[in-house]
Amino acid sequence: MSVLSFLSGPAMTSLLAILSFAAGLGLAVQAGANARLARALGTPHAATALQLAVGMLALAVLAAGAGELGALARLPHVVPWHAAGGAASAIYVLAVILVAPRLGAVVAIGLLIAGQTFASLLLDGLGLLGLVPRGFPIPVLAGSALALVGVAAIVRAQQGEVSAIRTRPALVLLALAAGALLPVQGAVNGLLRAELGAPLATGLVSFAVATASMLAFLVPARLLARLPPVDVRGLKAMPAWGWLGGIMGAFYVTTVFTGIPAIGAASVVALTVAGQQTAALVVDRFGLLGFPVRAISASRIAGVALLLAGVVTIRFSA
Repeated sequence: MSVLSFLSGPAMTSLLAILSFAAGLGLAVQAGANARLARALGTPHAATALQLAVGMLALAVLAAGAGELGALARLPHVVPWHAAGGAASAIYVLAVILVAPRLGAVVAIGLLIAGQTFASLLLDGLGLLGLVPRGFPIPVLAGSALALVGVAAIVRAQQGEVSAIRTRPALVLLALAAGALLPVQGAVNGLLRAELGAPLATGLVSFAVATASMLAFLVPARLLARLPPVDVRGLKAMPAWGWLGGIMGAFYVTTVFTGIPAIGAASVVALTVAGQQTAALVVDRFGLLGFPVRAISASRIAGVALLLAGVVTIRFSA
């Protein structure tokens, strides 16, 4: 039985808000770990599949310890597409691998966040995918606008050239759509959790589907597209924290589908993005997780401040 089952009302929503922010912090760790694993294996595609498998294994161990594996017996009786949310993880990662080198990593991140924000507003406002309709209150719209302005400031502070947004509209749309998949995935996984009644088992199903989806792409792609060969010898020199990507991903996915039905998609997305960007400041300032030390400009700090202000506005209007 999860700790959330003992909480209700403000205590539960406060805990979910804290966990959502922490999940965002974990995304910064995941980015560094995934990059390190990709260097060790020589290909980001194989690294992603391996990290998804690590997350699946971690969730299997936790689900077994919590006595939730029995809930998987109900899988044949759930609505089939409720179990397909994990496929969004594979699609998201493949889109990032395609878009980031062509638009620039920072611009791609900004577009992904914008996609998450717009999708979360629609999910909450219209009550899509089983969520409670929340409408479009002015404070939530204002908070989301503040957050997007903050993200735009962060992007401009880190990369002055954003002309690719104008010259490659198809990639821009792909990045926005990939970002939108994340809150949709959270809502779909929330439907599966309601049917299984077990959050860790739900996360396990999501990661199993994600791993299978990634492998379904990798096998034919390796044969037809001549992807770089996988070299496992690099794993021997990889630090232990290089394996944390899958664990951080499991924490993020489980937190999101638990939080969205309770505090809303807009709140969860805003909190995770705020956590991610706050952690990124620390990682860049001190050169953590294998990233180089980078100067933190005043405009980037202002962007994060605007992002946090937007998060506070959304949360207090919920």
